[in-house]
Amino acid sequence: MNSHAEIPTRNIEFLEAWRAMRELLRNKEDTSQVFRIMRALDGNQPRRNFERFAGTPLGAAVIAEKRSLFDRLSDSAWLASLPAESLGRTYLDFCTRENISAQGLADASENNEPPTWGPNAQLYGQRMRDMHDLWHVTTGYGRDGLGELALLAFSYAQTKLRGFGFIVLMAIAKIKREHPNVPVIACVREAYRLGKAAKWMAAADWEYLLTRPLDEVRAALQIGRPERYLSVAAESQARDAELRAKLAQQAKAAA
Repeated sequence: MNSHAEIPTRNIEFLEAWRAMRELLRNKEDTSQVFRIMRALDGNQPRRNFERFAGTPLGAAVIAEKRSLFDRLSDSAWLASLPAESLGRTYLDFCTRENISAQGLADASENNEPPTWGPNAQLYGQRMRDMHDLWHVTTGYGRDGLGELALLAFSYAQTKLRGFGFIVLMAIAKIKREHPNVPVIACVREAYRLGKAAKWMAAADWEYLLTRPLDEVRAALQIGRPERYLSVAAESQARDAELRAKLAQQAKAAA
């Protein structure tokens, strides 16, 4: 397989990344900006990650079978049929509670998917995209601002993608400025350490793991418990809920 044909060389675009970062800091729910930042900053690291993935037995099988994780994650009836303690059922409950879906994540990336990637690399890229909320569930990081930031630090340790690192550094400064008492640096350091210690999750057999108990999945992937984040998660989630309510009131008033 010619990985250079699958993922051509790409220059780093700092200005594009900065513009997208400003939009993301204004609205952390605008997931499309994350994809803009990643494309602007990641250079040739995605190719290296793709080569590593394609060289694993799981990666080779996914490519040969044209396997789609999206199809599994979009099958709500199948997920609902799984045992309550399974990863798949927990994922479905998480998506229902957060009002998100695999389709929503795909829609957010639609205009930011690299058009020059070959078909095998696109299959890999889509699989990595679809894993995001599975990583939320398996790591224990919520979708509050601090949880998202910690998951990005975890993801940076796993993937070495500069875009994740850039977002983490910029968001640390914002949170420290707005909420000086939040232990954001400690949470980020812990998340990075946990990401380094875990198995490489890009090559995990998620289709199989969805059927297994969540505790078993965490043990198999060697994912540690995020103690620092969990100690302040309730406060962080409450702040996010208050902010969302405030934004909703502003939008209603503007209408």
